[in-house]
Amino acid sequence: MPSVQGVMLSVQADRLLGAFLDLVRIDSPSGEEAKAAAWCAEALAATGCTVRFDDAAAGTGSDTGNLIAELAGSLPGVLVLAAHLDTVMPGRGIEPVVEDGVVFSAGETVLGADDKAGLAVAIECVRCLSESGQPHPTVRCVFTVQEETGLKGAKALAPEDVAGSLCLVLDAAGPLGGVVIGAPTHYTFRARFTGRAAHAGVAPEEGISAILMASDAIARMRQSRIDERTTANVGTITGGVADNVVPASAEVTGECRSLDRSAVDRLQQEMDAAMHAAARRAQGEAHVDWRIEYEGFEVAEDAQAVRWVEAACADVGVEMRLLKTGGGSDANVFSKLGVPTLALACGMEGVHGTGEHIAVADMVALATLCIAAARQVAEG
Repeated sequence: MPSVQGVMLSVQADRLLGAFLDLVRIDSPSGEEAKAAAWCAEALAATGCTVRFDDAAAGTGSDTGNLIAELAGSLPGVLVLAAHLDTVMPGRGIEPVVEDGVVFSAGETVLGADDKAGLAVAIECVRCLSESGQPHPTVRCVFTVQEETGLKGAKALAPEDVAGSLCLVLDAAGPLGGVVIGAPTHYTFRARFTGRAAHAGVAPEEGISAILMASDAIARMRQSRIDERTTANVGTITGGVADNVVPASAEVTGECRSLDRSAVDRLQQEMDAAMHAAARRAQGEAHVDWRIEYEGFEVAEDAQAVRWVEAACADVGVEMRLLKTGGGSDANVFSKLGVPTLALACGMEGVHGTGEHIAVADMVALATLCIAAARQVAEG
């Protein structure tokens, strides 16, 4: 276990593991986070945190709001520890199994380390600081709902609830020491192509195939990896009613994303133009609805936030690796609010699959790293 002098030695592996096992046994698919949130609220209140829920439920459709808990400190600075309460499916009836220090799911479900590991680590960090008797900065835990369905909880947060000197989002996969300093801007679309139905065997020339329109558009789009910072994908296509009917309607969904905002904006316009042009060629119609799922962010390698985490990693004997990812997280939303934000790798592997697993030692090390980060924030 990584350690430094004093408070770092107070991380309790058995307690941390127990919290994690309790949390993953609580079903909390997106929209049904209330029971997991209540467990976290009780645990954090017992440490001396002030605990409350915001009104995000009204906007997200979840059965609870985001959980905000704050452990007041006597030293300067505010460290925000963020994680999300929801898990992906199949995520009901999770039964964790610990084998040789690694936690797996016993059945045909995910484990839920994404992001119950982040929740458990944040709670252990607060417990350690509260029990240590040593001065520390204020630590605020922000546990969001419906992260997996489009960062809905984070988007509903009041800016002041996540404001701080440094925000660490405990929600990245991969080996400990990974620090995400860049993530993409992400667009999604839903396109509806409209043609004209006709009997495919008797008078196909009287019809206008919406599926042909959609196929033409898809064939003309650049997809997959466009460059090292940019990707695009058509994810679904549906349409038609029968084999002997020229399809009058089709629907296509897809996305594009990039670490380069100007590049993704150009790609979005290019994909949109391809769909409308295909409809015109076929003398049909295309209605395309675009949505920006989240804005990208990039943190300079010499930023204060990075220096703090680098020093914390050095304190606990972890090698820091700076990463840029093609995926999004609550870090995208918090960074957009102007909060110095980094996402930390938690040691979880195989996320969103039934082979998901995490080592207990990695959770212990991550909790130790968060405590070291709190000390860095206090020292400025």
